[in-house]
Parts: sequence; structure tokens; C-alpha cells
Amino acid sequence: MKIAVLGVGGVGGPIGAALAVAGHDVTLIARGAHLDAIRKDGLRIDGAKDVHAHPVRATDTPASVGPVDAVLLAVKAWAVEEAGALILPMLRDGTAVIALQNGVEAEDRLGRLIGPEHVMGGIAEIAAAIHAPSVIRQVSDYTRIRFGEMDGSDSPRGRALDDAFRATGIESEFTRTIERTIWTKFLMLAAVSGLTSATRGTFGAVRSDPDTRALLCAAVAEVAAVGVAKGVALDDDCVDRTMAWIDTLPAQGRASMATDLDRGNRLELPWLSGAVVRLGGDLGVPTPVHGFICAVLKFHQDGAQP
Repeated sequence: MKIAVLGVGGVGGPIGAALAVAGHDVTLIARGAHLDAIRKDGLRIDGAKDVHAHPVRATDTPASVGPVDAVLLAVKAWAVEEAGALILPMLRDGTAVIALQNGVEAEDRLGRLIGPEHVMGGIAEIAAAIHAPSVIRQVSDYTRIRFGEMDGSDSPRGRALDDAFRATGIESEFTRTIERTIWTKFLMLAAVSGLTSATRGTFGAVRSDPDTRALLCAAVAEVAAVGVAKGVALDDDCVDRTMAWIDTLPAQGRASMATDLDRGNRLELPWLSGAVVRLGGDLGVPTPVHGFICAVLKFHQDGAQP
């Protein structure tokens, strides 16, 4: 398959490298020193995984790639609109664009820019980050992707992508319930991102202290209430199951938004807790915990001031 990966970081990098090594026609879209190093040395994934895609095509000019079978969109949530404009020259009839952003709104935002017929929803599960230009350090021994057509249909392009992912050793699921899958992850993600950022605490600290655990559980319940009000088919025990999932996260780990906060980077706050508050307001669902998270982090959401 001819595949473009837009966003060659902790999600797009390992998936793109695996596809390239497996023999697919992959182009990595990056910029700056990262791009220069990839062109020279290839893309290396080290740590729990050891993959070296070299040589591999890489560019900062998506228009030069030409039409592709699929685009893996792995940029931050705040970059979706910019990325949509970059994707347009790579589209043809049937091109699939898998949105792998945190949150529950990227698919709609992207569809308005490139046409909803191109958009597939997706989530990735991996712990990795850029360690140095052209080098990504992967901590998790797994790379998982779940994706699907937004209307829940089967499709030849979905089956072909599933086969491509599986052949690389990536744990893949082409699901007919991608909306529920995205929201199920969002229950966990919005809560732990907000509270590890607001408290500057680790997963272990936040879930073990009685006061912050109560906030964590309430934050999960708020997301569930918003999802149900929106018509998402969440399981009745989704809050309990999410808390059990949070209890399995690495004790010393923190959400990526907390790391971005430490580094003075722009935050995905408007698409995590911000989205919970915004959607809750539209649907008449109270969201006081996520409102608190937004209030204490709002001055940092655009990154460190120059």
C-alpha cells in the first residue's frame, strides 16, 4: 500500500517505521532537524522495540507525495486544521485518512476540511516519544491501533489496512464500533490527562490518594454522562471499568499533556477537559471537575510565554 504518515512522533513514528520495514510504500512527513536526520540516517525505534527504517522516504512537502491509499494523521489535536490543508493534495477517490488524535472531535473537524468520506476514526495505544532527531524511544512492548469507518460499515480499505498493520506485528483491530471505542478511551484519557497535569502528580499518586482518587472517579463519570447524553453506546459499567484500567497504568507514568506542561509546550486541554465542558454545556450535563481542570490550566494551554 502507498501510505503517508503525517506526524512522525511517538505514535506515527513507530507505526510508520514498521510499515516501511514491511515493504509498504511509506512517506514520512516531518520537518526541521527531525526530517534532516531521517533523510540521512533513516528512522530508528529503540527501547522496547528495535526497528530501523533505512532508507525511508521523508519530506516536509505533502504535495510532492501524490495521491496515496491511506494517510495516518498523528499530529497533536491542536494541529488538525493545519494538517487538513496539507492532506488535500494526497487524496484520491477512496483514500482513507485515519485520525489518531486524542479526544472525540478530530474526525468531525477533519471531515469538514477534506470530506467525511475520507475520514476513519482511530485510537493508538503506545508509550513512545522522540528521543533525538530520527530516534524514537518506545517504552511499551506493544503497539496497538484500533480504527473503523465512522458509519460503522465494513470496507475493503479497512480490511486492507488491518492486514497491513497485522503483518508488521502491530496489534490491529478494524472495528465496526469506532465511536464507542474512541469514547471508551476518552473516559480514561480526559480524566488522567487533566488530573496528572493539574496536580503535577503521577498516575500512582493521583489514584492512590483518597482525595484525588475521588476527583479522578468523578472526572470519569462526567465524561460518561456527557457521552451517554450524546447518544454514545457506552457500557453501563464503563466508569468502574475505566477506574480498573487506570489502576493498571504505570505508577510512575504521567499523561502526555502533563509532560507538555512541564516542557512549556502547547496543551491539548481544549480538546480534552475543554471538550467535556463544552459538550456538557451543550447537552445540559454538569461537569464541575473538568471545569476546575480547565480553570487551573487555562493560563498554560498555549504554552510558555516568550
